[in-house]
Amino acid sequence: MLRIDRDRAGAVRLTFVLRPDAPEGRVSVVGDFNEWRPGAHELRPRSNGTRSVAVTVPDGTHIRFRYLGEGGHWCNETEHPDVRQDGADSVILASARRPATAG
Repeated sequence: MLRIDRDRAGAVRLTFVLRPDAPEGRVSVVGDFNEWRPGAHELRPRSNGTRSVAVTVPDGTHIRFRYLGEGGHWCNETEHPDVRQDGADSVILASARRPATAG
């Protein structure tokens, strides 16, 4: 699950959220925002039972990312409707703007 909102400075905060057991063990989000470095953005347990980590990027940035668990277990973001799959990577345009709805 991925949440997107704007921070106080106008940048976009991406909050990467996983259930506690999917996948098991330690998990990092890796992508072009952290040069695909495992451990740079490790998801941490939260009081609601999920694990999460937030990353701030400039508004309008295209982000490529994946989740990397212990033992080399890779997985992708599948729940956010704006995330598309491109090859092995998940991709999203980091924007806190909401698209206009047709009326």
